[in-house]
Amino acid sequence: MSNTISVYIENVKRHIEVSGGDNLLDVLAKVAGEIAFEPVCAMVNNKIESLKYPLYAPKTVRFLSAATAPGNRTYIRSLCMMLYHAVNALLPGSRLRIEHSLSGGYFCRVDKPDGTPLNVDELHRLEDHMRSLVARDLPFRRAERRTEEVIALFKSQGLDDKVQLLTTLHELYTVYYTLDGLSDSYYGPLVPSTGLLTTFSLVSWENGVLLLGPDRADTGRVCAIHPQPKMYQAFSDYVSFNNVLGISTVGELNRSIEQGESRSIVNVSEALHNNRIAAIAEEITRRFRAGGAKVVMIAGPSSSGKTTFTKRLGIQLMTNKLKPKMISLDDYFVDRAHTPRDADGEYDYESLYALDLETFNRHINALIRGEEVELPYYNFSTGEREYRGNRMQRSPENILLIEGIHGLNPELTSQVPEEMKYRVYVSALTTISIDDHNWVPTTDNRLLRRIIRDAKYRGVTPVETIRRWPSVRRGEERWIFPYQENAGVMFNSALLFELGVMKDRADSLLRQVPHDEVEYAEAQRLRTFLGYFHSIPETYIPSTSLLREFLGGSSFKY
Repeated sequence: MSNTISVYIENVKRHIEVSGGDNLLDVLAKVAGEIAFEPVCAMVNNKIESLKYPLYAPKTVRFLSAATAPGNRTYIRSLCMMLYHAVNALLPGSRLRIEHSLSGGYFCRVDKPDGTPLNVDELHRLEDHMRSLVARDLPFRRAERRTEEVIALFKSQGLDDKVQLLTTLHELYTVYYTLDGLSDSYYGPLVPSTGLLTTFSLVSWENGVLLLGPDRADTGRVCAIHPQPKMYQAFSDYVSFNNVLGISTVGELNRSIEQGESRSIVNVSEALHNNRIAAIAEEITRRFRAGGAKVVMIAGPSSSGKTTFTKRLGIQLMTNKLKPKMISLDDYFVDRAHTPRDADGEYDYESLYALDLETFNRHINALIRGEEVELPYYNFSTGEREYRGNRMQRSPENILLIEGIHGLNPELTSQVPEEMKYRVYVSALTTISIDDHNWVPTTDNRLLRRIIRDAKYRGVTPVETIRRWPSVRRGEERWIFPYQENAGVMFNSALLFELGVMKDRADSLLRQVPHDEVEYAEAQRLRTFLGYFHSIPETYIPSTSLLREFLGGSSFKY
């Protein structure tokens, strides 16, 4: 006879008695009327689990909806498996590649055996097939078998990318999922069955397909499309670069590392950064010589590498016989007493209106005219602006470089003539995938950079960095991402090898997150993700690398 287990449900703030071996769906049935949303996964003892997770000991459970970050990831992963099922059934021999998030959805390519692009009729048939799976309410079944057996299974389905990954991981057992007889693998749980996946759409996009999931603000509504042609081009450029190297998935990267090619990958990737920065400097110089581009605005989200990019751009501009002058937006903060507050009542330094826009515009215009100005200094200790005699005047060969998150927002420089501005957007647009159906989120790359940097330079623990991250992301969604297409050029600061370099340092820090902290779930997810990568020694990274901004050992001063 099964034993009785007491499970504490955080959503309803009480214990539920269940039988040993019952899963979370059984628990949910006992409190379904008390939860106002439809759960798609759950946090069990601060770890994300499927709703089919079995219970054999007392647990603390919080059910999660698709509106939460873990719930949304679970929902999207499940949609991806349905899309794979549709492609396998309707377009046999085709290869589905889910590459990255873009324009509000997830950009996918379907490579057909005959090489022709996906047509409208085929796209509609794929979506109809997915909806038929929803109507049938088929289960996603989790299984775990010896890796050699899973490799054979994936090989029979033509999933060579997964075969190569598993071959490089050398694990004894591997977890995978089946849907209606078709197998696949994902680095996180799926929903219990297809019947939950009612909110999605497939849209023809660029030379591929955009998979749209639920809007987190209203999970009953499909996400709206936000066209990002420049972002798409930035991704595409790096995908082409990866293809030249023959490294587009983690399995291919691991294979190259095992073959002793780490230094070559580092050198080629760093050379690409140099070439991109040089090309941007050439364009800026051309416009400067033509009478414009006296002010270069450099913006990007947290941990995108804006500071190192700005310094390297400055050096490149000097080789073009220009003389860069740096201006910090932080020095234009209003006095703390006048700083806007966020929803939690905290000072909101990420708000555009935390800056003295009037003074900033007046100073920039004066500098463009060649006049002398006294730049302010913001004292973070006192929360007040000071003037310390820092005077600046722009000579004919001087170009102003201004780094800050609001650089692409037209309101920041609303009084500065448009022809005098050149805008650069910097972000870590990760273009390597774990495998064809598991992409590497750009936000994860940046979060790992920030965890390492905060611990090394700011004395901030991984728990605090992870806890703060959702607030940082909300600020980015409000103040940065809506304006990224305003950029004259986008610079992808991601490096093909960087997750291999950060792996050991990040894993060590993530291990410090205590199990009784809510942030443990995110730490464990990131550790699972990093587990796919082979390590690359930090010593291979040059002192001028953008990655040194986070790891330390940079030849630049910050």
